Amino acid sequence: MKRTLLAITATLLLATSAIADDGKPPSPGLSFFVNAGAFWADKNTANFYSGRESNVNTIYRVLHSNTYGQQIYDYLKTQDYITDAVGGYQNLQVVEWANMYYRTSYQIGLGVRYDYSSGLGWLLRADIAQLTALGIFNLSSNNGTGILGSKQYVPFNIFGQEERISIDAAITGRLDVSNNIQLEVDLGASVINTKVKENMIGIDGKTWSILDRWNGQTPDYGVSAYNQEILQGGIGYGVFISAVVGYSIPSLGSLKAVYTCYQSKTVLRDYTAWGWQHMLGIRAEINNFKIFE
Repeated sequence: MKRTLLAITATLLLATSAIADDGKPPSPGLSFFVNAGAFWADKNTANFYSGRESNVNTIYRVLHSNTYGQQIYDYLKTQDYITDAVGGYQNLQVVEWANMYYRTSYQIGLGVRYDYSSGLGWLLRADIAQLTALGIFNLSSNNGTGILGSKQYVPFNIFGQEERISIDAAITGRLDVSNNIQLEVDLGASVINTKVKENMIGIDGKTWSILDRWNGQTPDYGVSAYNQEILQGGIGYGVFISAVVGYSIPSLGSLKAVYTCYQSKTVLRDYTAWGWQHMLGIRAEINNFKIFE
């Protein structure tokens, strides 16, 4: 996806540079914009979804429970991954934990900005990104028997889903290369709210949630899941810099290619880390009105 967006951006800039330079630089005043692009999250917090025993959502809480452990055990038997020699779901164990990473995602947002005749300005925007963390862990038996196949383990998929909403404020600086083309740098700060949506394990398309809906208890018989919203995220913060190349569209606004690099603190329950995040995309601005003049 990154190569595709780079190709689209390069094509856009080549096409706009071929158009006659008969436009006008953006007028000072207020603009509204939308932006969208690919988003790459730092993997530092991806292991929140690995299911390790130190995490709030654990594989063993589900794997060794009466409610779900027997389901998983029976499924593995019917699909010829294991035999009765394992001795029961209590004897299933993780022999290799997942090394989680975030899949390339997307970020979309809305914003407002104000440009002064000096080339300086400011902007405010709100962005949302839906992220998926992926990994593979290996399951075996603690007695060393009953696993079919030459590898003596069963690979399971594990993934997590989260939503990040970012509120950004920045100081902008614009240089008019020509009437049509502008270069811009944005420097700003962010407040990021992260919400955990799901954490699951699965094999062959069959999945089981390990998201803690039992308030830390093992979901055995008689333990009910609660239906309240799962609150495992938190509010972080960070700084960012954007490099922008824009093309002015007369009587309408501008279309811009944007690269943003974030250094931000992502907050999850008992799992907080700083990391680099990146966004590459397009921003469309409408600025054909001057309400402050």
